[in-house]
Amino acid sequence: MSLLHLNRPVTRLSLQNREDPELYRDIFPYSKISRIAFDDIHIMPRPADPMFITDTTFRDGQQARPPYTVKQISEIFDMLHLLGGMSGLIRASEFFMYSDKDRRAIDACRAKGYKYPQITGWIRANENDLKIAKSMEFTEVGMLTSVSDYHIHLKLGLDRQQAMENYLRVIEKALEWGITPRCHFEDITRADIHGFCLPFASRLMELSRQSKLPVKIRLCDTMGYGVPYPGATLPRSVPRVVRAFTDEAGVPGDWLEWHGHNDFHKVLVNGVTAWLYGCGGVNGTLMGFGERTGNSPIEALVIEYISLTGEDDAANTHIISEIGEYFERELEYRIPDNYPFVGKDFNATSAGIHVDGLNKNEEIYNIFDTRKILNRSVPIIITDKSGRAGVAYWINNYLRVPEGRQVSKTHPAVGQIYNRIMQAYEGGRTTSFSNQEMTKLVKRYLPELFVSEFDSLKTVARQLASTIILKLAAECVIVPQKSEYPCLSDFVRQFSFIQYLYLTDVRGTLLASVITDPAYNERYQELPLGYDFSNRQWFQRPSQTGELHVTDLYQSQFTGKLILTVSAPVTDENDDIMGIVGADIQLEELLNRKAMLEDNEKDA
Repeated sequence: MSLLHLNRPVTRLSLQNREDPELYRDIFPYSKISRIAFDDIHIMPRPADPMFITDTTFRDGQQARPPYTVKQISEIFDMLHLLGGMSGLIRASEFFMYSDKDRRAIDACRAKGYKYPQITGWIRANENDLKIAKSMEFTEVGMLTSVSDYHIHLKLGLDRQQAMENYLRVIEKALEWGITPRCHFEDITRADIHGFCLPFASRLMELSRQSKLPVKIRLCDTMGYGVPYPGATLPRSVPRVVRAFTDEAGVPGDWLEWHGHNDFHKVLVNGVTAWLYGCGGVNGTLMGFGERTGNSPIEALVIEYISLTGEDDAANTHIISEIGEYFERELEYRIPDNYPFVGKDFNATSAGIHVDGLNKNEEIYNIFDTRKILNRSVPIIITDKSGRAGVAYWINNYLRVPEGRQVSKTHPAVGQIYNRIMQAYEGGRTTSFSNQEMTKLVKRYLPELFVSEFDSLKTVARQLASTIILKLAAECVIVPQKSEYPCLSDFVRQFSFIQYLYLTDVRGTLLASVITDPAYNERYQELPLGYDFSNRQWFQRPSQTGELHVTDLYQSQFTGKLILTVSAPVTDENDDIMGIVGADIQLEELLNRKAMLEDNEKDA
C-alpha cells in the first residue's frame, strides 16, 4: 500500500447551508446538452479490495417493466445465486417490502437459505417505512437520501440542514434497532460534493463509530451524468467522487457502492471506473433493466470482474446464457440479436471476409471460447458457402428446435430454402442472409416449426383458465348429503365467461351446477343433478392423477360456442380427493378478459 495513501491529510468538512440551490448551470444548462468540465487534476487508480456486485433487479429493475410474479422472483434469485452468489461476488440483492406480494417474494427467497446474495430492503427515509423493515427482521436496508439541490430544494422544498436532519433521525433509529443503513445518495453527480455530501458522509461515519455498526453509502448517478475521464471536475468525475468519499470523508471502500444509469451510454464503464478508484460495490440489474435507460448489466459486470482479476471461478458464466433464455421464454422479453453475451447473434459476423476467417479458425473473430465460457456455439452465417448442412444447422440452432423435431440437410424443405438462397447469389447478391430473412424463408417452407396465432391463443386460454379453476377448487368444500354449493354461483358472478360450471363427487355423480346464460337452461336440462359423468375424460384424468386437466378446444354441443373444459380435484384437509370441479369456458370471452386475468395472476 502506498505511503502517500497512508499519510493523506485530514480534511475539515462543514455543511454549507445555502439559501439558493446550487444547480451548476455552467455544467447543466438544461436548454443545451450538459457540459463536461476539466481542470487537469489527475488521480491514480487504486482498485477496491474486495470488488463485488450488488443487485437491484427486484427494485430498480421492476420500475422498468411489468412487475415480476413471486414465482419469477424466486427463480431469478436462484439464477443470481448460481451466477455469482456461491462465491460471494454477487453479495446482495435488494427488495421492495410494501405489498403482500413483496413480502411473499422475500419469504420465498429467504427460505432458500443462501448466504449470498444477502437479502436487503429498500425504503423511503421515514420512520414508518423503517418500522416495516424492522418487523420483517431486515439486517440491512437502503434508504432514499437525496443529496443534490435539485432534489433537496426543488423536489422536497427543504434546505440542506433540514434535509440532513431528517435523514439522520431515521438513520439513528435504524442503528438503535440494530439495522445497518445503506444511504442512497441520490443524484450524486449534480450534488455539491464538499458543501453537502462529504459533511453528511462524515456525520454518518461518526454514527457508525458510536454504534459499532456499518453505515453504507450508495453513490447514485441518477441521471447518468458521471464520466470516467481523467482530469474531469466534480461533481461529474466518477474517480474524484469516489476518492472524495474514501480519502476525505473516511468511508471504507467496501461500504461504498456505485449505482449508475445509462442515459449517456456510460453505465458500465462508470461502474468499472468506480471499482478501479476504490468503490467496493457496483450495483446493477440482470440485462440492465432499470428506470429510464437502465442500470449496469450484472452479466457484463461479471465478465469485467473476471477480466480485471483473472478469477475465472468467481462466477458460473454458463448461467448468463440461461438468464437470457429465461428472459425470452418466461418474461417474453425480446433480446436484440446483437446484445452482448446473450443475444442470439452476438458472436456471429456477417461480413464475407470475416465469415471466411471464422471458417478457417473461429478464434480469429470470436471474442473468447463462447462454447466453454457461455455454453454458446458460434452461430452460422448463411451465405452461398453454407450448403444444405449449414441451412439445417441454422434452423435447428437459431430457432432452438427441440430434439426429435430437428431437421436434417436431406429434408425437402431444407433443399427448397437452400435453392432460394443460391438463386439470390446467382442473381448478384454479395451479402449474407440476415436472421430476419432466414426466418421468413423457414416460415414459408417449414411453417410447422412455428406456433400459429391460433395455437398461441389456445395456450393463453389454457393458462388463464387453469389459474381460475385452481382457485375455485381450493375454495370448494364437498360435504356428503349437501344440496347447495354457493361457491359455484359466487364464482361465476366474478368470471362470467364460464359457460357451465359443475361439481361432482368422487364417483362422477353431479352434485351441483350453474348455467351462466339463462337462454341455455333448456338445453342443459339433459344434465340433471345425479347425472353420471364418470366416463368423461375431464373427470377421469384429474381423478387418476390428482392434477389439473385442460382439454383442447372444441365446439359445445349445447351452445355452438368454441370452448375448452378445465377440471381439477377438490380435496379435503388430508388432501384426499372428494370430487371434481369442472368448467366449460368460452374462448372468445376468456380472451376478451385476458388483461384483467393477467393482472389478477400477477397480484397472486
